[in-house]
Amino acid sequence: MEPSRGAVGGGRRWGDEEAEAEGDAAEEGRRPEDGGEVSLREWLDRPGRAVEAAECVHVFRQVAEAVAAAHAQGVAVGSARPSCFVVSPPFARVAFIESASGSDASGSCSGSDASEDADQDASPPRRRDGAARGEEHAGKTFPLKSVLSMELNWYTSPEEADDSGGSGSTFASDIYRLGVLLFELFCTFETIEDKMRAMANLRHRVLPPQLLLKWPKEASFCQLLMHPAPETRPKMSEVLQSEFLNQSRNSLEEREAALRLREEIEEQELLLDFLQQLQKRKQHIADNLQDTVAFLSSDINEVLHQQSALGGQCVNFSSDLDKEVCSGTVEDQSDCGSRKRFRPELQGVDMEEQNHSVEECSRTVPSSELIQESVLSKSSRLMKNFKKLETAYFLTRSKLVKQVGNQISSCHQIAKRATGSAVGTEGSSIDNFPLERQYGRRQRGWVNSFLEGLCKYLSFSKLKVQAELKQCDLLNSSNLVCSLGFDRDKEFFATAGVNKKIKVFEYNMIVNEQRDIHYPVVEMSNRSKLSCICWNSYMKSHIASSDFEGIVQVWDVTRSQVFVDMREHERRVWSVDFSIVDPTKLVSGSDDGSVKLWDMNQAGSIGTIRTRANVCSVQFQPDTARSIAIGSADHKIYCYDLRNIRAPYCTMVGHTKTVSYVKYLDASTIVSASTDNSLKLWDLSMSPGRIIDSPTQTFTGHTNTKVR
Repeated sequence: MEPSRGAVGGGRRWGDEEAEAEGDAAEEGRRPEDGGEVSLREWLDRPGRAVEAAECVHVFRQVAEAVAAAHAQGVAVGSARPSCFVVSPPFARVAFIESASGSDASGSCSGSDASEDADQDASPPRRRDGAARGEEHAGKTFPLKSVLSMELNWYTSPEEADDSGGSGSTFASDIYRLGVLLFELFCTFETIEDKMRAMANLRHRVLPPQLLLKWPKEASFCQLLMHPAPETRPKMSEVLQSEFLNQSRNSLEEREAALRLREEIEEQELLLDFLQQLQKRKQHIADNLQDTVAFLSSDINEVLHQQSALGGQCVNFSSDLDKEVCSGTVEDQSDCGSRKRFRPELQGVDMEEQNHSVEECSRTVPSSELIQESVLSKSSRLMKNFKKLETAYFLTRSKLVKQVGNQISSCHQIAKRATGSAVGTEGSSIDNFPLERQYGRRQRGWVNSFLEGLCKYLSFSKLKVQAELKQCDLLNSSNLVCSLGFDRDKEFFATAGVNKKIKVFEYNMIVNEQRDIHYPVVEMSNRSKLSCICWNSYMKSHIASSDFEGIVQVWDVTRSQVFVDMREHERRVWSVDFSIVDPTKLVSGSDDGSVKLWDMNQAGSIGTIRTRANVCSVQFQPDTARSIAIGSADHKIYCYDLRNIRAPYCTMVGHTKTVSYVKYLDASTIVSASTDNSLKLWDLSMSPGRIIDSPTQTFTGHTNTKVR
């Protein structure tokens, strides 16, 4: 019998405190869901486990090598049980995670001490999470806690069970435990009862018939390791050099090589998929860039063509002008000589008029220096605002391409379908000519339109105050204006605010006449503070208003009185708007989270939209009475089709605070203002989805300050 060296119960243990600390740290990161790592006990008892000889021998060899390493240091392991090891895929790598209670448990196997140790080992502190998961996997077939409580007895050697002196584990008892592990590796059971009976028979070296028939070499080696006489059992060096372990090494190495090769192939496929996806995205960017360069080249050619045409017209116009001036002078002189007598007293008058005309002309026509200075100034502003102008260019250009692209693609499809017929192909190409001419006209119109906007943008650098509305006691907070609007013909404008009055002023009088105080032509009083007004686009004398009490009213300016009173909102109404297309339709938005649609010819609202936040602004789409935009306190803009008000057909996300105002610039462009000190421009046509999270442009500069 080999002497007991460093018994686990009282002497030096394999995997000292430093190793245990490392094990604790490693255990923190071990999770089955990360790499599929499970305890060897769970791995052995998992339902439906298929016994693969190479895999089982591979696991056994790793455990044996770990035990041999401990023996080489003069340490008897004592806890070489499945619950103290973990297995990780894909090559069934085994690692030792000895529990604190597991080491001490091997000292005693009888009486109350054994049961207490078994209870301790039933829940190893380092695998609590794994144990819980294993029990879930095992279900009712192999309850993990029950198996762990019996595992200690299964892996206790006969000499340890008969040792009343408590000498502890020996090298030979570790060999016995390896035999029990080999048995569990090659023998599977359907129920816990079958396993308990087999393990009880194993104590007497009685092996199941199926193991002897299917795995005779493994059964023979298992009996050798579990020999009742400890001195008869082989040494660890003999176990590692045995024919049983070395015969299967080559096949196992081939299996591992095949698995590594499969892993490498999968990694290469993953890399290939990533590179292909990256190439696809970059190719899409390159195609878009190529299209952009083509658009720019086309527009440059168009501008050069127009420039050359204008240059030729300028030369012809100058020569024609010179001829007309010369001929006009001659005719005037001939007329004066033939029809009138020369009057010296009028000569001075004619010369004065001529000199006056020349001076007037010189003041009207700018000099070349002024023109050059203006060009330099515009060029400087262009470079400072290049990014904004670039965004505006591509936004407008993309709309043109989108409009024409569908027609061109349809014509190309017709041409492709007609490739089998020469007549059809010729007809398709002929049909393309008017389309190309139409596209050319649109392109020239677009270039001229963009040029006009560019010139306007570069010509003006600041806003100039044309006039200032002067009212008595203007600095009083009661005169705070909350809303302003112009009438249909832009002849009058109205103001409304916290003074509870709607005041109508004549525009030309305010702009053209200098007065100390401006008085309204019409003044109408309300019972509550006013938040918004809107003129009717058809009925020039009709103004809609909303107030802080939640009342929506329509006023007749000519009579200075209310003729429609709507009282369905429960809280303050922030916004009202008349439809341009259907002037009988009116929409209102309130702090009660509702948007109500009104018809001037009907009593009560004809529709209600319920939202989750306060509604701060509403407006009809300019070309239809069936769509509205809503600015909400939840930082979003919603577009609703009034034929289906259950959900918005488009939601714009981007502001970080309350959206206080929304306005349609055209049927597909919305500008929004927010208390986050920004204005955002949204293009509905470029975003087919229900949610738009990227505005076309964002403008900053205004600050949101409260008026005290």
